[in-house]
Amino acid sequence: MTARHVVADEKEATLFLADGTPLTAQVVPSAYPADLVFLEVNGLPAGPSLTAAEATPGSGLFTVGADVGRQQIRAYDPGRTVALPAPDHPLARLHHTAYSQPGNSGGALVDAEGGLVGIVASGGEGRFEAIPAAALTALAAQSGTDFAEASAEIGAAVRICTTLVEDHQARPGRLDDQQAKAIATACGRSGNRQLFDLAGQTLGRGGAGEAAVALFERGLAEDPNAINTRLGLVITHHLLRDYEAELPHLHWLMDRAGDDLQVLRFAIQAGTWGGDTALARRAFEHLKQVNPQTAPAAERFLNQPPPRPPKLAN
Repeated sequence: MTARHVVADEKEATLFLADGTPLTAQVVPSAYPADLVFLEVNGLPAGPSLTAAEATPGSGLFTVGADVGRQQIRAYDPGRTVALPAPDHPLARLHHTAYSQPGNSGGALVDAEGGLVGIVASGGEGRFEAIPAAALTALAAQSGTDFAEASAEIGAAVRICTTLVEDHQARPGRLDDQQAKAIATACGRSGNRQLFDLAGQTLGRGGAGEAAVALFERGLAEDPNAINTRLGLVITHHLLRDYEAELPHLHWLMDRAGDDLQVLRFAIQAGTWGGDTALARRAFEHLKQVNPQTAPAAERFLNQPPPRPPKLAN
């Protein structure tokens, strides 16, 4: 198996064995909306069998993937479970701190006993996500030739979304209405929360704040424990100078990512300009502990805040 965004709408993929031998795999059509797809390959040598397992709060986890620098498959330094998949959210992910590199999507996330607890999906800034191993049952139920049409539509949306986002990253600037609509539509149709986040970031930077907010909110509806998604929403509201809209998300982030300097900075600013002085003071007190060298500037802001910038019209 691998991550859907790795193959998009390709019908074949090339696998490399540990010794570098390439094998051609067929992508199994799937209507499963999460970022996961099966691969079918002939001639695959026998290997170890993984047993599905469930992570527990705080449990040790390891990512297994191809280390580009070392040119070998390895288990990275261990991390731990941060949040289990949110109940009653079938597409919610397992959140953890086990390191992985870009390009490791589709790799294995295992526990200390070698049980497969998830499939590497995305991450960054020390926060990583995996699709829980339990999702493989749902993937199997929605995979096969009967799902070819739906699979092609999802795959095309993934490809178009990725292309549009990468094009704008290469040539940043303000998006016109047609460009913003194209990104929001394609990435929304992908059903992929990682692409919701990337598109939201692109739309926010490109001046399409309302469209960005909509994608981030859709991502949170799918997985309310997604720290990076929630932080992306906070940043977008901050760019729009809609400080009041940030406040509930910043309270949530302070409880779960309170050591993050970006969270603390936004909490101080939005709390001050948005009328939540308790939040601003809480963030400042914590800032003094985790990054004391920045505390004097933050204290000056709290004691003599500049005029609130006016809210921007999207």
